[in-house]
Amino acid sequence: MTSTPRSFPSTGSLMRCPASTQPGRCRWRRLPSLLLACSLAGAANAATPDATRTRAYIDHAWSTLTRSQDDCASLVDTKVASHPVLYVPAGQPVPPKVTEVGKRCGVDVRPLPRTVTQLGDIDATQLPQQGLLYLPHPYVVPGGFFNEMYGWDSYFIVLGLVADHRTELAKAMVDNALYEVANYGGVLNANRTYYLSRSQPPFLTAMMAEVLDDPASFPNAEARRAWLADAYPLAVRNYEIWTRPEHRAGDTGLARYYDLGSGPVLEAKDSEYYKGVIRWLRAHPSEDPGYLIKASEHPSDAEAAKLKDSSCDVRASHVCEGAWLDGYRLTADYYHGDRAMRESGFDTNAHFGPFGGSTHHYADVSLNSLLYRYERDLHDFALQLGKAGDAERWTKAAEARKAAMDKYLWRPELGMYRDYDFVAGKPSPYPYVTTFYPLWAGAASKEQADGVRQSLPVFERKGGLSMDNRPAGVQWGAPFGWAPTNWLAVSGLDAYGFHDDARRIAGKFMATVDQGLADDGTIREKYNMVLGNAEVKVSAGYSENVIGFGWTNGVYLKLLEIQQQTAAKPAAPIHTK
Repeated sequence: MTSTPRSFPSTGSLMRCPASTQPGRCRWRRLPSLLLACSLAGAANAATPDATRTRAYIDHAWSTLTRSQDDCASLVDTKVASHPVLYVPAGQPVPPKVTEVGKRCGVDVRPLPRTVTQLGDIDATQLPQQGLLYLPHPYVVPGGFFNEMYGWDSYFIVLGLVADHRTELAKAMVDNALYEVANYGGVLNANRTYYLSRSQPPFLTAMMAEVLDDPASFPNAEARRAWLADAYPLAVRNYEIWTRPEHRAGDTGLARYYDLGSGPVLEAKDSEYYKGVIRWLRAHPSEDPGYLIKASEHPSDAEAAKLKDSSCDVRASHVCEGAWLDGYRLTADYYHGDRAMRESGFDTNAHFGPFGGSTHHYADVSLNSLLYRYERDLHDFALQLGKAGDAERWTKAAEARKAAMDKYLWRPELGMYRDYDFVAGKPSPYPYVTTFYPLWAGAASKEQADGVRQSLPVFERKGGLSMDNRPAGVQWGAPFGWAPTNWLAVSGLDAYGFHDDARRIAGKFMATVDQGLADDGTIREKYNMVLGNAEVKVSAGYSENVIGFGWTNGVYLKLLEIQQQTAAKPAAPIHTK
C-alpha cells in the first residue's frame, strides 16, 4: 500500500511514509469475513445514511471483533515472521487449555524469563523471540488487522459493550486489564512482548467504574464488593506507573508520557518510517528541533559505541542500523519522544514537535486530566471499601494535580488548557482538542469550563471535532477527528450543563459515521471532520483507515444516548474544589 503525499506543518514539501511502518499497533492481514462482506456490499451499493443500519452493523461487529486465545486465528502477529509464541507469566502453572491450544495451533507456549512487578522489568530486546502475552478472558480488538487487546481502545469499547448490555464481555475486558497489571506490570499498549516497556492513556479506573455501575455485572452486592477489593490494589499499582521518576514532567508536579525502552520501537519491521523522518527534517532544517546528528551509514566499532548513547545501538538493532539517510541519524532523545508518542496514543501527530518527537518534553493536558479522574475514582473506591485514610490520600493527590494543572496548563487569556513544555519552560503555542479532557475529568472550574466551551469554533467542523486547526498530513491532526476525543468532549460538555453543544456535536459525529457506512459499508477508525465522511488521506506515519471499529462502535452508542435525551437536565456532579 502507498500513501497519498500531504504537506507537513508550515511547508509545501511532501513526504511518503509506508503504511507498513505505522506506529503503536501491529497488523493482522486476514480481514474479518463479516466486515469484508459489508465493505464490498457498501462500496457497490452506496446508500442514504441510515442510523438504523449503523446500529445493526455495530450489533454484528461485536462478535466479529471478539477474540479468545483458544482460537488459533487470535494468535497471529504479522510483525513476527518466525514461529508464533504465546508467553505466559513466569512462575505460574500453564493452564491446561493453553497447552492444548499450543499443540492444536502450532504455537510455542513459553514462560517469561522472570516475574514482572512493574513496566520495564523485562527488556524485550533480550527475548529470543517476540510474541503474544496470555490473557485469560475473551476481548474485543479494535478492528481490521489489529489482533490484540489495546490499552485505551478498551475503555471506549467497554463503554459500548455496557451500553449494548453485553456485560459479561465488558467485565472480561476489565479483568484482562487487571491481569495485565498483576502479571505484566501495568495496562499495556497491547498484549505483545514488545509493549512491555510502555502503557497507554490511563483509563483503568474509568473502565472499572463502568462495570461497577452496571447492576448486571455482579449477582449481588457481596460479589461486587469482593471484586472491587481485589481490583483496587491493582488499580493503585497501575497508577504508580505515572508517578515513577521517568514519568514525571520535571518539577511541575505533573506527569508525562514516557516509554521505558530506548531506540527504535521493536514493532517496526524496517527502517522506512525513521528514514522518512530524516528525509523530512533534511528538507525542512528550520523546523528540526535537534533530532538529527551526523553519522556514518556503516559506522566503525568506535563510532557505533558512541551512537549507542547518542542515537541507538546499530549493532543490536537492524532497524537502528538502517535508520540513516544523507549522512544523518536520529538522536536518542528523538527516539524517546517517538516512543512516548506511541504511549500517548496520538501516533502520529505534529502537535508535540515534528512526528511527535518531543512528546516526552510535555506535561500533557490529556494525561494529567486522566490521572485527576483516576485519583478521584480511587478516592471513591477507597470509600466504598471503608479505607478512609486512602480516600483522604487520593483527595489530596487530586487537589495537588488540579493546582498544578491550573498553574501550568490553564491559559485564562485563551480560555483553553495547553500542553506545557517543561524542558523549554513554556506552553504549547498550538490548540489541541484535549483542552476538553479536563471537563470529562471534572477538573475544570465552572469558569474554566465556560472558557473551554468558547473555544469550540477552533475545532468544530461539519463532521464533529477536529484534533486541531493545523492540517499536517498526520492522522492525529486536522482535518481528522476520532471517536474517543469526540466522546470525551461531548461527555465533558454535557457534564457541565452545555447540553445543546453536547447534542449538536454528538449529532454531527454520528452523522459522519452514518455517512461513512453509507459510502462503503464499514465503520472506520477515524474520519474527516471537514467533509463529514471517512475520506482520510494521511502521508506521515500510519496511513490506513481501518475498518471495524471497536472504539467508534462504542462511542456511537454513547452518543446515541446523548441524542436520545429529549429534555435539558441539570449538570452532572463534578469533582471540583
